[in-house]
Amino acid sequence: MPRYALKIEYDGAPFHGWQRQVQGRASVQAAVEAALARLDTTVTGIAAAGRTDAGVHATAQVAHVDMARDWDPFRLSEALNWHLRPAPVAILTAARVADDFHARFSAVERRYLFRLLARRAPAVHDRGRVWHVQHPLDADAMRQAAAHLVGRHDFTTFRSVMCQSASPVKTLDDIRIEAISVPHGTEYRFNLRARSFLHNQVRSIVGTLERVGVGAWSAQDAKDALEARERAACGPVCPPQGLYLCGVGYPDDPFSGKSTA
Repeated sequence: MPRYALKIEYDGAPFHGWQRQVQGRASVQAAVEAALARLDTTVTGIAAAGRTDAGVHATAQVAHVDMARDWDPFRLSEALNWHLRPAPVAILTAARVADDFHARFSAVERRYLFRLLARRAPAVHDRGRVWHVQHPLDADAMRQAAAHLVGRHDFTTFRSVMCQSASPVKTLDDIRIEAISVPHGTEYRFNLRARSFLHNQVRSIVGTLERVGVGAWSAQDAKDALEARERAACGPVCPPQGLYLCGVGYPDDPFSGKSTA
């Protein structure tokens, strides 16, 4: 059965996360699988690079699916987008891949973006797509704190108690913080890159860095929290609506235009 990789964009607001839910609660996976079922009744499920939580968005989620027959990738993406309407989910592109390609296990890098809007006025056009705070933040202080978190560490402090990962030890390759002027405020963009992340790791880190940015914590406090290896030492976990899965890396990019089948 030919295998296809799908690059998927979605607004996470109306969904209970990526993963298919019990009791029929809306999920992105279920929406995509329902669209696939309209094209191929043999499809039993799809696998994704990451299981985003309720309210989390994606600009470049990757999933793979086995189909009963050959599809032109462009026609497959067009047909799926037709059947996905009006859900806020889009197949950006599709590609034929080798049988051993796996959206999750073949990935060597995942990239997340977190958007934080700091201004007195409420978010209007970006409502549900940013974390809105009313106080300005010190970007340099947050960068100093973030530097302590980059590298290979035991991230127990920044790990949800519901995390199913076998180990809390992860290598965080990069945290880059941008401060962008917007009308009457500043948008802070936290760009995090790693091979894989623990459950709630990004939101826990950003919530802690926000405490540094507002002056409630020092950069040393963030370092001490990491070294404590205790969930109770973590700063507040920020809300999900500012978080985006924005990229997944593979040894061979399945969407580069060259078939790997």
